[in-house]
Amino acid sequence: MRTLISTAFISLDGVMEAPGGEPGYRNAGWTFKEVEFVPEAYEIKGREQEESAALLLGRTSYEAFSPVWPDMPEFARYRTLPKYVVSTTLTDDRLAGNWGETTILRSLDEVAELKRTEGGPIIVHGSATLNHGLSDAGLIDRYHLLVFPLLLGAGKRLFSTTDKDTQKLSLVEHEVYSNGLQKQVLDVVR
Repeated sequence: MRTLISTAFISLDGVMEAPGGEPGYRNAGWTFKEVEFVPEAYEIKGREQEESAALLLGRTSYEAFSPVWPDMPEFARYRTLPKYVVSTTLTDDRLAGNWGETTILRSLDEVAELKRTEGGPIIVHGSATLNHGLSDAGLIDRYHLLVFPLLLGAGKRLFSTTDKDTQKLSLVEHEVYSNGLQKQVLDVVR
């Protein structure tokens, strides 16, 4: 079974919306304009690209990333990885032509089927709604979090608010950086 990793920049209060400046959110760009940049804190992002075997996105994040990421040197490895987009509305004619192999999945059942295939880890970037569904369905195996020392209040959150049984996590890697940023790698305990 493949490992499904959710990776996110989040505020201390769990907000993940528009960290890079995506329009429409009051605090857009909070990762770089509110916290001093410390390069070593982002080492995990390069490691994620090297260790991942596939990229999984929700439609909204796919539509935000696909016009930009294919041409960014920072995300060069993702050009070569198979990409999967979970959407009930996206059609093949709206897929980016310059970002390599992309498959549309129509349900979380199809994500579960993908996890049962051979191959390395599948990484999920952004995709708040998808993360909620994946978590509620018990499909996430690991979290890679960069927690920023900020309280943003309103905004899309990484974690589902569904009333469910307690889900235990095991801290397998962590580090605190000079700017207050925290890296937390947590495995879901089953």
